[in-house]
Amino acid sequence: MIKQIGRILLTAVAASLVAACAGDRPANLGVQHGKLHPCPDSPNCVTSFTVDDRHRIAPLVFADAPDRAFARLKETLERRGDVTVIEQSPTYLRVELRTKLFVDDGEFLLDVGQHLIHLRSASRLGWSDLGKNRDRMEAIRTEFNRSATEETSVSGTRTQ
Repeated sequence: MIKQIGRILLTAVAASLVAACAGDRPANLGVQHGKLHPCPDSPNCVTSFTVDDRHRIAPLVFADAPDRAFARLKETLERRGDVTVIEQSPTYLRVELRTKLFVDDGEFLLDVGQHLIHLRSASRLGWSDLGKNRDRMEAIRTEFNRSATEETSVSGTRTQ
């Protein structure tokens, strides 16, 4: 009986610690004046809407039709095991990106005229992420670009 109570308490404490690492969903995300929210001063955020080298990451570039490119991005994210879609519209996508302990927030904004998908990824907690947000977004870029190449080789042409 005492062992069972101990296990229950340990499980409750562990669950509380994991929940604490997730943090609350930020209320300030989304599209504001045609852009994604700026990164904070901490180094655990990247965005394509800044000139600051510490936070700057290039947007995704595509050659196919904008709606198809955005659909490919959604498919790319759905294939990953660490993504939960929180909000979506025809030009905006907000996701939670999970590691074993932490939850980060990702955003994607379609720029139809420039054939770009702007992006932002930020940790909810802490100061440093040891480059996790940048590395994850670069992995998503690689997968996104690979999906365009695969579509081109299957169809033989890209659509505009």
